[in-house]
Amino acid sequence: MKWKTTVATIAAALASAGIAHADGELNIYNWGNYTSPDVIKKFEKKYNVKVTITDYDSNDTALAKVRQGGTGFDIAVPSQTFVPVWIKEGLLLETDPGKMENFKNVAPEWANPDFDPGRKYTVPWAWGTVGIDVNTDVYKGDINTWGVVFNPPDELKGKVNIVPEMNDVMFAATKYVGGKQCTDDKAILKKVRDTLVAAKPNWISMEYNTIDKMVAGDFKASTDWNGSVLRQRLQNPAIHYGYPKEGYGLWSDNVAVLKEAKNVENAKLFQNFIMDPEVAAGLSAFHRYANAISGSDKYMPADMKDAPEVVIPDAVKPYGELQVLCSPEVQEIYSKIWTEVQK
Repeated sequence: MKWKTTVATIAAALASAGIAHADGELNIYNWGNYTSPDVIKKFEKKYNVKVTITDYDSNDTALAKVRQGGTGFDIAVPSQTFVPVWIKEGLLLETDPGKMENFKNVAPEWANPDFDPGRKYTVPWAWGTVGIDVNTDVYKGDINTWGVVFNPPDELKGKVNIVPEMNDVMFAATKYVGGKQCTDDKAILKKVRDTLVAAKPNWISMEYNTIDKMVAGDFKASTDWNGSVLRQRLQNPAIHYGYPKEGYGLWSDNVAVLKEAKNVENAKLFQNFIMDPEVAAGLSAFHRYANAISGSDKYMPADMKDAPEVVIPDAVKPYGELQVLCSPEVQEIYSKIWTEVQK
């Protein structure tokens, strides 16, 4: 027993010194086109862990898959609106990231979020905004309004895409008609429904693949996430990002360890690893979103340091609001509206 205690003590000391060694596997379930291969290679080399990544395209897809159980995944990356659901349903392991060595690097505004008080389950992966994506060669008007997609000008009719993330779309439509986030006002919700149903004939599609299709010209406008639009602008300077003055959503994605994880210690190592400033910057350099890690700025790519898609302009900061999970009653209404819109 004493020998075992001594070994454990030595191992703990090595871990705290940042030279912990592990081996085995780690299975990550994450959004597609979102994980830096270079960062994964660094993690694999440092800990002798083989990482496998499986993609998903939406929060709903990820939640449904993990609910089924037996996934073989160790880690998932839900958005802040979904984290409370994962916690409530017992899908996550309480890894206590707030006590990890690198947690000291988490920016204060992200250290104790309402969706995971005290950071008992999750660590920050990325954060950003939901706004408007427009090819300004085609449309020269105001792009800082949800009217671009919900009441498209003639130049954009039949050329608009909607990224089908229900909570994002419902937030945007509610703001567009003058409502508050998660309102249960039936008159406002009817306006939301009517606005979306009336707008749909002017859309060309409802899909996630905005980067390729905006750059190729298949879409001329879309709802989109800011990092996605930055990637597009770097390939086509005519593509710009709008911050709707009616109100735009802020979001964050967060790394959590699944309750059914088989490689728990490696998953914890990964949580701690991505809170290192240089590692966080490496992730941002790939996915092109901001991160929540203090000290990462000096490692960030030059083209992100003043990018208007990443650095929110002061003039539009008051319009942003962190999206939250609405009440079950409101979510039920959202689902009914969403089903009708998708028909």
